[in-house]
Amino acid sequence: MKRVSPLFLVLLVLGFFFVTYNLLTMIIHYKTSSEEWEDPFLLPGNLNEFGGSKAKYHVALTANDAPYSQWQCRIMYYWYKKVKDMPRSEMGEFTRILHSGKSDSLMEEIPTFVVDPLPDGLDRGYVVLNRPWAFVQWLEKATIVEEYILMAEPDHIFVNPLPNLARGQYPAGFPFFYIKPSEHETVIRKYYPEEKGPLVNIDPIGNSPVIIRKTELEKISPTWMNISLMMKDDPATDQAFGWVLEMYAYAVASALHGVRHILREDFMLQPPWDEKVGKKFIIHYTYGCDYNLKGELTYGKIGEWRFDKRSHFSEPPPRNLSLPPPGAPESVVRLVQMVNEATANIPNWYTL
Repeated sequence: MKRVSPLFLVLLVLGFFFVTYNLLTMIIHYKTSSEEWEDPFLLPGNLNEFGGSKAKYHVALTANDAPYSQWQCRIMYYWYKKVKDMPRSEMGEFTRILHSGKSDSLMEEIPTFVVDPLPDGLDRGYVVLNRPWAFVQWLEKATIVEEYILMAEPDHIFVNPLPNLARGQYPAGFPFFYIKPSEHETVIRKYYPEEKGPLVNIDPIGNSPVIIRKTELEKISPTWMNISLMMKDDPATDQAFGWVLEMYAYAVASALHGVRHILREDFMLQPPWDEKVGKKFIIHYTYGCDYNLKGELTYGKIGEWRFDKRSHFSEPPPRNLSLPPPGAPESVVRLVQMVNEATANIPNWYTL
């Protein structure tokens, strides 16, 4: 065998040293980032086990006085009370921000703060535009003792006790698959110009569910409101974003203020697409659930069995809804069971 060159041995040792050093540096950096959460996208598998901000958050949702909104708020508040004091919950107080400008029949049942709606015609039939304006008024006028706020919606049900998923300055949000700023660059750049940074700075979220520091939300809310109105006033933006326009407005407003969100897929599940509940925290029943009697999803076609909140615009759903047929996923079964429990225990369910 030929004699190995001493220079080659030196280079080999140095190469091994640098590879080992870089590997150890990466491991240490990952561990440090995980522990200190310097990177909002470096997440533990389950925050119930990892620990969150350990500070109470105020639960706030916006609503109007229509029966469709009222019955959802009643179910949502019922489950808030059920899970509020369970282990691992870090819920504080609750407020329904009523943007109808006047009291309604739920004032004594649900803690409510009345704010003004947008001036007539300004929302152009898109009632969700009232949401950012409602938060602006509430944050200015209400006394909120908690450091953090959960922005929720009437069609949310707390299926597991919800800890504070935010981490210090980083709010927590749910990543929506249909919020894709990079696919709408021409439109987005009207509100988030190139000098502000790349489009990846805009998180794929809406305003709900989000847990955020009150001080951060106070900065974002006026911008969120103004951008929502500007987007609705622009035909190209309105056509591009449709019913999720206000969600894009919140995402853009947050980016303009340099706020990035921890993206938590376990924040929420959406039946019928998410079939398992597991350790997720909120059921969002925005989609209709249609099944045949074999338990097969017939989405886009009215099923032999169905539950769809839009079937109950003018009055609450009846008590004791039938459960979905065998074969339907756990998430849909759990949703109907939780609706049934709430309606069975809420007094005067049919009369509001």
